[in-house]
Amino acid sequence: MLLDLLRQRRSIRKFTTTPLSSEHIEHLKEIAVRVPTSRGLNPWQFNFVSQETLIAKLSHAKPHAAGFIEQCPLAIVISGDTSCSDVWIEDCSIAAICLQLAATELGLASCWAQIRLRPHDEATTASDYVCSLLDLPSTQQVVAIIGIGHPNEQKQPHPHESLPWDHIVDFT
Repeated sequence: MLLDLLRQRRSIRKFTTTPLSSEHIEHLKEIAVRVPTSRGLNPWQFNFVSQETLIAKLSHAKPHAAGFIEQCPLAIVISGDTSCSDVWIEDCSIAAICLQLAATELGLASCWAQIRLRPHDEATTASDYVCSLLDLPSTQQVVAIIGIGHPNEQKQPHPHESLPWDHIVDFT
């Protein structure tokens, strides 16, 4: 089943205007808080955003590759508490892919917008910009924004033969 989800999941940047159901949102919230973390520290925070004006502002978090967020009926801002765990980046990244796979399972589409280590402008990081928008404490750093919605484009799975098989080293 996981392999089927991975085959289906593609980064989709075009969404319909159909809102997500409350059942879909609750399912995604439960997935988020069930994601495992190192030593059970749960350094992540999930900011579920469906307000159109706030989503529009989030789509300007960085100069490139975040504009698609404006079309999403749901943006999930994933941030980590840097004072809570030394592996907050990894924990947040695991949560992000779990949310993307859960969206696929629900028949929804998603795309990751990298925020960590990206500029908003010459003076502000993308993370600081998003933290300011959401009034997050100074210990929070944003890893990514996951845009989720009903797809308005279709992409075929990557063909089996195009996969990077040369990146596997087999010692069996």
